[in-house]
Amino acid sequence: MEERHTVNPELIGDVPQEALRRNVTGVLDTLKHNTYGDYPTAKLIAVTKTVTPDVINQLLAYGIRDIGENRAQVALPKLSKIDPQFHLHWIGRLQTNKVKDIIDKVWLLHSLDRIDLAEEVERRADGRGLTVPTLVQVNIAQEPQKTGFTVEEVRPFLRRAADYHNLRIRGLMAIMPLTDDEAELVGYFRGMRTLFEQLQQESFPNVSMEELSMGMSHDYAIAAREGATMVRVGTALYRRD
Repeated sequence: MEERHTVNPELIGDVPQEALRRNVTGVLDTLKHNTYGDYPTAKLIAVTKTVTPDVINQLLAYGIRDIGENRAQVALPKLSKIDPQFHLHWIGRLQTNKVKDIIDKVWLLHSLDRIDLAEEVERRADGRGLTVPTLVQVNIAQEPQKTGFTVEEVRPFLRRAADYHNLRIRGLMAIMPLTDDEAELVGYFRGMRTLFEQLQQESFPNVSMEELSMGMSHDYAIAAREGATMVRVGTALYRRD
């Protein structure tokens, strides 16, 4: 019997259109005014895990094509109800038993945070004849409650990338501590940018350092200013006030 998905009724579906317009244009304007040197403006990944397909589809009017989800049971029911122009970014910890459900639907996997996940993605991708673009998640602040490779583990993992014929590592991702200490955040963002630029100068098979995904609603302006190529913003897009 075909599995039937229903959208989670707890998702936000009543963001006023004017509020959405104001929020989205405000975030995009902030990104334009917080660039890293002469580099292009950081791309906005609209985190849509808390909103309904109706809200997601409204984002097209503002030029947004990239959306972020982190739970298969929430994301999958939405996919048949959103415009096919959207690109799905996987931004949260991915359980190995969920890889099979989302592997053919993901534009970019941001959260490759451990070797067993890499091996499962490789196995499932090989079985379906897919190539999966991924980012390596780095636990730059060494927070015990967060997953990801340590800075010291990144290079050994990238050397293993030659063994993963169905993965294409395209950069790095990090989730920063939830703090109002801007100096602390700047230090972590700069550490990620430095690592990113160092790896760009090194040669690893199946690795192309193109994207640096970092920054969320509370710190995306700092992230963009310190060298993020992508920011993942949700809460700031859906405020009603």
